[in-house]
Formats: sequence, C-alpha cells, structure tokens
Amino acid sequence: MTSTLEARVTRCPRPHELGRVADMKALTGDLPPAVRDLAIGAGACAPYLAELLEKERDWLADAVADPEAAVQAVIRTAATLAPDALSDGLRQGKRRVALMAALADLGGAWSLEDVTGALTDYADAACAAALQAGLVTQVRRNKLPGVTLDALDDAGGMVVLAMGKMGARELNYSSDIDLICLFDETRFDPEVFHEARSAFVRATRAMAATLGDLTGQGYVFRTDLRLRPDPSVTPVCLGMEAAERYYESLGRTWERAAYIKARPCAGDMAAGSRFLDDLRPFVWRKHLDFAAIQDAHDMRLAIREHKGLGGPITLPGHNMKLGRGGIREIEFFTQTRQLIAGGRDPDLRQRGTCAGLKVLAEKDWVPVAVAEELTDHYRAHRTVEHRLQMVRDAQTHDLPTSDDGFARLAAMMDMDVAVLREDLHRRLSAVHEMTEGFFAASRKGAETSAAPHAFDATILDRWPSYPALRSERGAEIFERLKPELLARLADAAKPDEALMAFDGFLAGLPAGVQLFSLLRANPQLADLLIDVVSTSPALATHLSRNAQVLDAVIGGDFFSDWPGEEALKAALKATLAREADYEARLDGTRRWAREWHFRIGVHLLRGLTDARTAGGQYADLARAVLSCLWPVVVEHFAERYGPPPGRGAVIMGMGSLGAGRLTATSDLDLLVIYDAEGQESSDGPRQLASRSYYARLTQAMVTAMTAPMSQGKLYEIDMRLRPSGNQGPVATSLTAFESYQREQAWVWEHLALTRADVVAGPYDLASTVHALRDAVLANGTDRGRVLSEVAQMRDRIAQAKAPAGPWDAKIGPGRLQDIELLAQAGALLSGTTARDIPQALDAAEGVGLISAEEAETLKQAYARCWALQCTGRLLSSEPVKERTLGQAGAAFLARAQGAADLAGLETQLQRTYDGAAAIIGRAIGSGEKGQTP
Repeated sequence: MTSTLEARVTRCPRPHELGRVADMKALTGDLPPAVRDLAIGAGACAPYLAELLEKERDWLADAVADPEAAVQAVIRTAATLAPDALSDGLRQGKRRVALMAALADLGGAWSLEDVTGALTDYADAACAAALQAGLVTQVRRNKLPGVTLDALDDAGGMVVLAMGKMGARELNYSSDIDLICLFDETRFDPEVFHEARSAFVRATRAMAATLGDLTGQGYVFRTDLRLRPDPSVTPVCLGMEAAERYYESLGRTWERAAYIKARPCAGDMAAGSRFLDDLRPFVWRKHLDFAAIQDAHDMRLAIREHKGLGGPITLPGHNMKLGRGGIREIEFFTQTRQLIAGGRDPDLRQRGTCAGLKVLAEKDWVPVAVAEELTDHYRAHRTVEHRLQMVRDAQTHDLPTSDDGFARLAAMMDMDVAVLREDLHRRLSAVHEMTEGFFAASRKGAETSAAPHAFDATILDRWPSYPALRSERGAEIFERLKPELLARLADAAKPDEALMAFDGFLAGLPAGVQLFSLLRANPQLADLLIDVVSTSPALATHLSRNAQVLDAVIGGDFFSDWPGEEALKAALKATLAREADYEARLDGTRRWAREWHFRIGVHLLRGLTDARTAGGQYADLARAVLSCLWPVVVEHFAERYGPPPGRGAVIMGMGSLGAGRLTATSDLDLLVIYDAEGQESSDGPRQLASRSYYARLTQAMVTAMTAPMSQGKLYEIDMRLRPSGNQGPVATSLTAFESYQREQAWVWEHLALTRADVVAGPYDLASTVHALRDAVLANGTDRGRVLSEVAQMRDRIAQAKAPAGPWDAKIGPGRLQDIELLAQAGALLSGTTARDIPQALDAAEGVGLISAEEAETLKQAYARCWALQCTGRLLSSEPVKERTLGQAGAAFLARAQGAADLAGLETQLQRTYDGAAAIIGRAIGSGEKGQTP
C-alpha cells in the first residue's frame, strides 16, 4: 500500500499538523517502507488513526504483508476469546480491523466493498461472540428452560438480525449497528415462555453492553436495538410470532424498507431465515406497490424537517447522509423502486444499494445511465463519509465548517481543495435532481387545469361515498388525480357516456390507494383505463375487481408479441416454483393468468390483434394453466394418498378448448382419462382404490380451477362430455373409455371426439389416448346415420333455444354452433381429427357434403360469427344488446367486423346467417339421401 498522503499533509502550511507529521515519523519508524509514508499521512490527518497506530504498531508491522489474511485472522479470533478476555479482546480486534481498513482505504488497496465488508464481517463475529457469552451466563444460572451449554450451537432459538448498513454489508467506518433480536417461542412450552423470554432479554442486554459500553479500551460497536416493533413498549428480544403479528397488522412502509437489508448475523441462523421467509409477504407485495413512492417521499420530508436539513446545498456543514443529494436520497430511490416491483420479481430483492441499482437497470426499472451515475455518486459519497469519520471515530456525516477542515478532507481524498468543493457540489446537486425528480413525478396532477367539459355534478358528488375513496389516504391521492382523469374523460367522443362508464368502474372498486398511486406514477395508464371502461363493461368489471392486472401494463413487455403456449408454460412454472405452499400456488396461478387474460383483451380492444388471433391466445393461456397446474394438484394429492397408480391420468380438452379457440368468458370442457395398469389401489399414507383415487383427484383439480380463492376463480369447468355424461364417473379408465367409444358412444360423442386434444398429463399416456382417438374416428361411421342424427340435433337446438337477436353469433341457423355441427360431421365421415373448423370444413368438402365454393362461404361465415362472438364476449358475458353498448362499444364491434356502423353490420350478419343456413340445410338434407350436393 502506497500513498501521496504524507506529501499532501507535509505541504499543508499549518504548523500543528507539521508537528504531527514529525510525531508520526517517530512512531512508525519500524514499519515497512511501503506502508510507512501512508501511516504517517493518515496519523497526521486523523488523531483517531494516530491513536490506533500507537496501540497496534507491532501488529500492523506483521499484518501489512497480507492485509486480507490478517483481518480474517482477527475476525476468527473473536469466536475463541475466553469470557474474561472477551470485552478487551473484541475491542482490540475492532482497533485492528479499523486500522487496516483505514490504511487500505486511504492507500487505494481496497475497494469500498472490501472496506465495508471487513467492518461488517467483524461486526458479525463480535455479535456472535457477545451473544454466546450472554447466553452462557443465563444457562449457567439455569435461567433458560431446557437449554444446556452443549446445546447452545443454535443459541437456544434466539437470532440476531442485522439491519440497515450492517444487513447490507455496507457498514461505514464509524457506524452504529442496528439489530433486532428475536427468539423462536415454539421451542418452549407455554408455561415457561415468560421465563425464557426474560432470559433472552438479559442475554440481549448483556450482548449490547459487551459491544457498546465505553471502557478503557474503547468500545466495539455502538448498538441500536430500536428498530424492533414498537420499541417504546416491547422488550429488547421478542418472540417471532409476536413480531410477525405486529408487521402483518401495524407494519409501516419504512419497516418494509428496513427489511430489504435484513439478514441473520448471529444465533439461530436457520430460525432467522425462516422468520424472514415468513415475513416476505409483508415486505414484498404481490402487486406493483406505487403507494410506496408517497410513503418514501413523506419519510424524506419528515427527516429533513426533523433534522433541519431542508435548505439549499451549501457545502460547509452539509450532511452527506441526510442532506439534499446525500446518501439517504440514493438509498430511498433504490429501496422504493425495489418495493414497487420486488414482490413480482425476486431478482430485485438485493440488500446492497449498488447491487439494487444494477438489477433495477437490468430489469428496465431505472435507466442504465441513471443507475450508473447514482452508483458512482453513492461510492463517492460513502468515501467522503469514511474520511470524515476516520478523523475522530465520530459518527458524523457533516462536511467541515472551516477551511482547515476542508484542507484536511482534501488531503485524505487526494484532491485539491477547490476541486473537492466543486466535485462535492456537482455530485450532491446531481443526486438531488435525479431523486427529487422521481418523487416529484408521482405528485403531479393536482395543478392540472379544470376539464373543458361541464360534467354532471351529481355524479361527481357521490364519488366520496364509494368504498375506494372512504379512506383518508385514498381520497387524498384521488383528489390529486381527479383533474387529470376528468380532462381525459372530456377528450372522449361522448364525455358524459365515458363519465358514466368510469363511475360504474369506480363504484365497483373495493380499494383505491394502490390503483390511484399507480395512475399518478404512470399517467399513460389513465388513457388505457378510460378506454377500457368506456368500451367494455365486462372488462371494466374485471378490472375493478382485479386492479393489480394493470401492473403488467408497465412491466415492459405488455405490448410485445404473443410468446406462445410453450413460453407461457415456462413462465407459469417459474411463478409456481417461487411459491411455498399449495394454496399460494393456486393463488399465484390465478394472479398470473389474470394478467395474461387482461393483456389479450386489451390487445383485442385496441385493434392490436384480431378475433381469430385472440381466440387462439385465450386457448394457449387455458392450456398452459391446465398443463402447469395439473402436476401441482397431483403432487399435493399424492402427499396424502400416494402417487397416481399405474401410468397416471391425462386431461383431454374438448369443444372450443380442444379446437384451440376460446373467448374471454369461455368455460373449459374437459375429460380425465387414467390408466392404472391393473394396480388396484394407491400406495400412500391413506390408500384409495384406483377408481376412487382418480375420481377424487379429478375433483381436486376441478376445485383448484373453480374455487373462489382470494385471487378469484380460474375457469368454470364442464365435464358433461365424459362417457355417460353426468351419470358417469368424473374420471374414466383408459379401457372403459376405449370400450365405450367403440361400442356405446352416440354419434354426437364421436362428433365431439373430432375436436378432442390432450392438454395435460404424462406424455406417454397422452400419446396412447391420441392414438385411440384417431383409431376410433378412423373406424368408419354410417353416413346416413350421422347426417340423420345431425339433422335431429339441429331441430332439437332450434326448438330448445332461439337466437337472442342478430348479435347472438352462437345459437341459431347459420351461426357458430350450426357451422360447427356440419364441420364435425364432415371430419367424422372422413375418419380424421380436424380440430380446427376450417380444416373440418375441408374434410366435409372431401367427403362430398359440400362443394369447394360452399366450403369457402362457410369458412367466411364462421370467421364473421367468431369475430362477433369473441369481441362480443369481451364486452359482455351475455349476447350483445345494441341498446346497452354505448358509442365506444358499438364502434369497437363494428371496427372488429370491418363495418362502418352497427346498422351496416347487422345487414351483413343477417345475409351471412341466411347463406350459411341454406348451405347447411342442403348438405344435411341431401346427405341423408346419399346425394352429393
């Protein structure tokens, strides 16, 4: 280690410092030349370092040969100190680590991370040694029930959590250490709980005294235990359950931010890790938490006001930690962004500030240039902070107030005074500008001018009574947001109609703080929100109940190309892997699926996709959910009843799911087919006969899909297409399925089989089922019988239910169901699986049911009907009613069909229905007679 520090100090014109240089030369005469000059300059600049050099000169002379190894040896020694030598030994160790860290820092041999890491490692070791000593005393006095000296490896269930800079391994040169002490109360019977807690409290106080008391040898670390829950009324060591209850019910945003950096540092490390895992939902919210911005801003303002640090940047006496542009501003900026998105992205859960900024940039939450600049400023600020604290081992963050003080700091920074002043002012100003801009952006909106439209005051006046605005905080945020929302509503084609739609959305919103904070931080979302609520009441209702789906819009890839079914499966598997238990996985699946479901609807609503594409995407999503959730349900079921007997079971998608074309409100038609391979029962803690096993497993899957959990339902499930319908078992064995299909199935069941496709389950069994399906269809079917039954089915449908009007695309002659019947009949007569309706119409042409021209006409009719069905279901779960559409909905419906308006569209639709119905009638009628049309 070398330095120009001595030369800089020697050039200093102050005689008293020149005198210290002479003293340091005499003191350091035995040191190796490589470090002697550095030590002279350090001691001359910093009285505290001079004191350390005087006490530890002999150790330093040996240690400089390998500074890292020497420091690690000191750290290891902490655990070996005898009880009577512990206090002095820890203080000696701190002196040595502090001295070496200072010289390595000043000499440029260690990075900032090396310095803070060495200080933190010693703090960990000192805490562990002090805690162990405190606990040994309690055990020897028989104060800790059931714990013996040879069972103290895990501290009897007590853990020390390092918080703040210690937790992040960022301890500065003269840091306090912030600790939270907890114990695992489940290790003690209720009748001895209070006795155990008292012992842990005494051990905690003894640890704090060992570390923090000022003796003739100094102190180890000043220790602060006030970050624990409600410190004015709680003991210094708490039971974990009590702490968790506090955070769940009363925890505040600053406490969430504090736990970003938390880690176990001493005691029962496993228990500490479990506690932090249990606390994860408190710290890391599942949704994007933009309300944290305002909370962090309020904390910043409170600190400034309390400390009197709110003024402009003037260097003398400026606080490098809490003042404008200081360290805390960078930390708040980083932690707030982590809190916003860390619940959705575990990669953002970094303890260190620089590491956090790096990942935020990688994930596009912060521009790369901003992250790099803030990181550079953070390192520079921390370096200045270290130099300030080295002078007298004072926990100070204030810049000097005198010219002499700045000269000393400039010498320690290896800079000229003028350059140092300019650099400090530039960095502080840059940090303040970047971070203040981030927090101020979330507060914009209150100054927006009044909307240029006279809205109905009676509607606006009732808003404060809505659930989302009843809380003081929700009302305050909305009041800032309201002018901007009204201005956007005024820009709608029909402002009053848009206001009514928004009013309905707002009335159904159960809570508003998070959504309103999200809209304030991301004003572009207001346009999307108003577009959705004005056009699609169904999507607006979905949004009011699941406002967190808007998180996905700002996640970076909301408007990217569709990833496809396989990529969806991979994404959902990754989501499920992060969840700890069964219910969390079910809720996680719902949350994940809702966002993708919303994405498909928005893309269709805004014309980014067409109805055919959206139908395929809805099907991709459903297939991904079934494929990924089925193994989760099987694994959970197997915990009680053992693994599936034989080859397992597959889920076969029928109807629109099998055909790969769903709408926003489709339910899922499913069959479950299993192959027990002769195994009579399961092999688990509770055995079940194979038939009962698969029946109950199927019911478990249905429940997993349909149960109204905290995140709602996934899909409605329809299993009436199974053999024997509602009278048959919910799960069918492979042999029974084959026998039924070959010997007992009705024509309509073979028609349904033409669109069947396995969507989940073991690959080998899926291949077997597909082969069986193909063999059944290829077996040949009597043409006259098929067409006769199809004709009868048409008649029964017509008698049972008439179309709900021209906007009902599904039921009625020449509409979706009618075309699908003919297409499936063509596929069945051709002996092939043609799951896609256009392909099935080609099959119908191939067997002579319809001509090529008629096939093309029916394809066009089906496309038009599907477009109406898919877009209509996005607007409402019921067939569209023109009188309730509203202008935006009507325009969307017409645009999706390529029509100018609804009147023109209605004429086109009726012509389409009539033409398709005529073709189908001729085909089925002539087909029954064995004629080719």
